[in-house]
Amino acid sequence: MSSLDQIPWKSIQHLWLNLDLRYQWLGLLVVILIAVPLSYLLFHFTKRKFLKPKDDLTYPLWKKNSLRLISPFIFLLLTLLCMSGFRSFNLPTDDFIKPAFNVSFAWMAYRLVGIFTTNRAWLRTIAVFLFGLAALQSFGILSVTLDFLEMISFQFGERQISVLDLFNGIGILLLLLWGSSLIGGAGEKRIKQLPHVPPSLQVLFAKVFRTILVVMSFVIALSTIGLDLSSFAILGGAIGVGIGFGLQKVVSNLVSGLILLIDRSIKPGDVIEIEGTYGWINSLRARYASVITRDGKEHLIPNEDLITNRVINWSFSDRNVRVRVPIGISYEANPRDAIQLCLDSANASSRTLQNPEAKCLITGFGENSIDLELRFWIDDPSNGVGNIRSEVLMGIWDRFKEKGIGIPFPQRDVRIIHQKPFMDLPESK
Repeated sequence: MSSLDQIPWKSIQHLWLNLDLRYQWLGLLVVILIAVPLSYLLFHFTKRKFLKPKDDLTYPLWKKNSLRLISPFIFLLLTLLCMSGFRSFNLPTDDFIKPAFNVSFAWMAYRLVGIFTTNRAWLRTIAVFLFGLAALQSFGILSVTLDFLEMISFQFGERQISVLDLFNGIGILLLLLWGSSLIGGAGEKRIKQLPHVPPSLQVLFAKVFRTILVVMSFVIALSTIGLDLSSFAILGGAIGVGIGFGLQKVVSNLVSGLILLIDRSIKPGDVIEIEGTYGWINSLRARYASVITRDGKEHLIPNEDLITNRVINWSFSDRNVRVRVPIGISYEANPRDAIQLCLDSANASSRTLQNPEAKCLITGFGENSIDLELRFWIDDPSNGVGNIRSEVLMGIWDRFKEKGIGIPFPQRDVRIIHQKPFMDLPESK
C-alpha cells in the first residue's frame, strides 16, 4: 500500500464539500485578509503619531508594548463580528470560527499581560495556561477535563483536596506572586525616592516589603484551597531545624546582610577594599554584596565575609581620601625645589582638592636618595586611586626632567683592598 492510499481523502473531501465548512473557511479567509493589512497600517500610524524616537530611553516601556495589542485586538474583533454574522444567518461556527475566536482571545490576553511585565518565565507560564485553555475549549473538552480533575482527589489531614483545587491554588499563587512582583517593584522605586532615608535602610525596607507580599501570597493561596494553616506548624518546625543544621552558611549570610543594612556600615555606592578586592558597592542582596572593580569585574562577596573580615571603607564617614606618593631625589638636587615641583604636579590635577591642601615632606635620608612623600586629597575614590597617582607621578617626572632633578637608583662602590696573586699550580704529569 502506498503512502497516498493512507491519506484520509474522504475526510478531506468532507471538509471541502461541506457547505457550512466552506462558509467558515471563507469567513476565516476574509478575517485574515482584512486583519493583516489593517493591523499593519494601524500599528505604523499609531507609532508615528504617538511614539517618540527610538533613542529616547525615557519613554515608558509599557506604552511601547501596548502597540502589540493592535493585531490581536483586530483579529478578536473581526472573529467576533464574523461569529455574530454567521449566527444571524443561522450558520454554524463551532468548527473553525469559534476556535479562531478562542485563540484570538488567548492571544489578546497574553499581549495584555505583556504590557505589565517583561519577565520571560512569567510570560511563558501565562502563554501555556492561556493557549492550553483555548485548545481545550476549541475541542469542546474543557468541561470534561475539569470534571475529571475534580474527581481525582487525595486526603490531606481532614480535608479532601482534588487535583482541580490544587491547580486552582497554584494558579492563584502564580497570579498573586506576579502581582506581588509588580507591587514590590513599584514600592521599591517609591522607597528609593524617600529623601531622608539612608540607602541601606531603603534596601532593608524594600526587602521587608517584598518578603511580606510573598508570604501573604502563599497564605492567601493556601487559604483558597481550604487548608488549615495551623497544620503547617510542625512542618515549619522541621524546616527550621533543617535550616539550622544544613543551611548554616546561607542563614549566616542572610543574618549578616540584615546586620549590614541595619548598622549602615556598608551601603550601595561605598568604595571598599577587602582581601585585595577594591571597588564600589553596586548592590546589597540577601546573601551577597555586588562589588564592581575598576576593570569592570563584578565580585559577589558573601555578607558573612563583610562582617567577619577586615574591610576598608573609603567612604564610610567621609568621601575624602588622602593619597600618598613616595618620591626619591638625588643628593645633588635642591629638596626645596623638588618639593615645590611635586606640589605643582599635584595641584595641576582637576581631581586634587584645594582644601585640605596638598603637602610634600622630607621623610628621611636614604642610602641612595633624599626620601620625600607627597600627600594630597581627592573626594572621588570611586573613579580610582591608581590612575590619579599615575597622573601625578607623570607630572613630577616631566617637571624633574625640565629642572634637571635626578631620580637616583641604588648604587654600590666596590673597592679592592688587596689582591693576592694566584699560586702557580703544579703541572700535571
